[in-house]
Amino acid sequence: MTVRLYALDGCPWCEKVSGALDDAGVEYETEWVDALHSDRNEVKRISGQRGVPVLIDDERGVTMAESANILEYVAATLA
Repeated sequence: MTVRLYALDGCPWCEKVSGALDDAGVEYETEWVDALHSDRNEVKRISGQRGVPVLIDDERGVTMAESANILEYVAATLA
C-alpha cells in the first residue's frame, strides 16, 4: 500500500490523522512541509490548495485534504 501524508510538524490536525493511521496499522510515509503557506508548492500541485494535512492513497487513486474527511476515509477504507 502506498499512502503518503503531507503534514506540518506541530499541526494538531496532522497529528490526529497520523494517530488514526497508526491506530489502523496503516504503513505510510510522511512528507514534512514548510511552515510558510507560500512555500508549499508541492502540496498545491498535488491537492490544489496549500493546507495540510493531505493524504494520498496511490493504490486507490485518492487525494484528499481536510482532517475530518481524511479521518473518515481512514476509518472506512484503510482500517
